[in-house]
Amino acid sequence: MTKLLYITAHPFDELVSNSMAGGKAFIESYQENHPKDEVKHIDLFEEYIPLIDKDVLTGWGKAANGESLTKEEQTKIDRLSDILEEFLSADKYVFVTPMWNLSFPPVVKAYIDAVCVAGKTFKYTSEGAVGLLTDKKALHIQSRGGYYAEGPGADIEMGDRYLRTILTFLGVPSYTTLAIEGHNAEPHKAEEIKIAGIQEAKELGKTF
Repeated sequence: MTKLLYITAHPFDELVSNSMAGGKAFIESYQENHPKDEVKHIDLFEEYIPLIDKDVLTGWGKAANGESLTKEEQTKIDRLSDILEEFLSADKYVFVTPMWNLSFPPVVKAYIDAVCVAGKTFKYTSEGAVGLLTDKKALHIQSRGGYYAEGPGADIEMGDRYLRTILTFLGVPSYTTLAIEGHNAEPHKAEEIKIAGIQEAKELGKTF
């Protein structure tokens, strides 16, 4: 059975957020067209995503040496392990984020840090790092108030470029972007932009 992780990173729902509206349209279409697939929703604003902090780094060192961990260290390391195993178990990833300060909410980076693990999602070789997720595919649905897909904005957009770069580094061979953008730059077109994004998301739900 194919498993899809639907990973959202927005504090608001589809009534407020264009990215979440696109995400909702996508996932409803996907489930309608892939009824046998398993879909797991991960709300990064509701889930506990530990930061890689002193506890984690110290705990990893202790674990490697067979030493006892504190309760806090063990809790964080166990949670990071669970996040990684769930990520590895999936075949497809859908990230739904807004653009915040040219990137995405910081919890997305925390999540990516949790799944970038040598020996699990990539490995080191004599020729450099090699990604291990060669049988996966990814989609990023992102709303942007301005225009960043091309032109001057393309040089300063960091969120989608980061996700594409890191997932390619992990070996993911297929990465698609759906950018719902321009609603703040051209407010008179805001509803038109939203509707077009939702329609594109529905079409992607059929084929992704």
